[in-house]
Amino acid sequence: MAYLTEHQRRWLLLTLLPGLGPRSWQRLAEQLTDLTALWSLSPASLRALGLRSATIEAICGLTHADSELTARLQVVEDWLADADNHLLCLDDPGYPAQLKEIADPPLVLFVRGNPALLQDPQLAMVGTRHPSPHGGGTAKAFAEAFVQAGLTVTSGMALGIDAAAHQGAMDGGGQTIAVWGTGLQRCYPKRHAHLAERIVEQGGALVSVFWPDIGPQPGQFPTRNRIISGLSLGTLVVEASLNSGSLITARLAAEQNREVFAMPGSIHNPQARGCHRLLRDGACLVETVQDVLQVLKLPLLDALSASQAAAAASAPSKDPLLRWLDTEPVTADWLSLQADLPVHQVLQRLLELELDGQVIKSPQGYCRQVT
Repeated sequence: MAYLTEHQRRWLLLTLLPGLGPRSWQRLAEQLTDLTALWSLSPASLRALGLRSATIEAICGLTHADSELTARLQVVEDWLADADNHLLCLDDPGYPAQLKEIADPPLVLFVRGNPALLQDPQLAMVGTRHPSPHGGGTAKAFAEAFVQAGLTVTSGMALGIDAAAHQGAMDGGGQTIAVWGTGLQRCYPKRHAHLAERIVEQGGALVSVFWPDIGPQPGQFPTRNRIISGLSLGTLVVEASLNSGSLITARLAAEQNREVFAMPGSIHNPQARGCHRLLRDGACLVETVQDVLQVLKLPLLDALSASQAAAAASAPSKDPLLRWLDTEPVTADWLSLQADLPVHQVLQRLLELELDGQVIKSPQGYCRQVT
């Protein structure tokens, strides 16, 4: 059975302090090398840091455990009894470096599954809870291709695009991270309980900044969105209406100096208007997986491309799609019909062939590389 260390208790107690928002914590972090040092400061020193009276009283009061406080800490200790559950404090070596770079990183992270995955290069994929059939299929196909290229797909496990992205990543043989707007004992939406377990079983992770027993509240989901974008190198919005929460995630990504990507859609589709607004505001236009990979310029992708190109040179690919490709470009839809394969599988294979240096993508479609 796992027990809370004194170090962990100090960090958890910090999250219970009233009157301290992200800006307050940022200001305190600039003045203190160790935020847990608050517990050892005198009231006069706390006032000198600019803390309010209510906060100072809470700091002094929380150092003396009472029954209510003990019960709150016991919730986390009971939750940690499961070997799959982990608590990461801001100063832990395993705390994700990418998230630590944002202006207001959360003090603690609750993680179920593989906490090391949070250090991997991630792409956030978000969008509407009510996608068109094309939007849902595209999200799934792109997620499959992204994990094949070495990225971890991160999303919010909501209905619609989020769920499609998680499923696509797992179907592609990769891992995915689901950031919750609730505690990790309170799956929301409930119908995604099976999806959550599959994510953990396949080596992924569930993440939350909320204590395990916290249920869903509307104000918690923008906080979740901040973590999604903060963990990731960039955020791709697949389909979104003008009032979609996905636009909040995209705005937060921009504020965190991360890349923002958006897919265009039909002018007649209201679920595409949010993406069109992002594109007008300067988001990167995404038509292919390669559009994202080229902007991110990850060293591991360069290495992957070089490795696959070398393998292709020594052992030419036998992919059956090559029989339908020549020097004249053709579309993925046309290839799907000729090869009798789903479009998402065709797109995944085309990405692999493109990385192998055997296929070229142009605005008109795909064609063979001439050697």
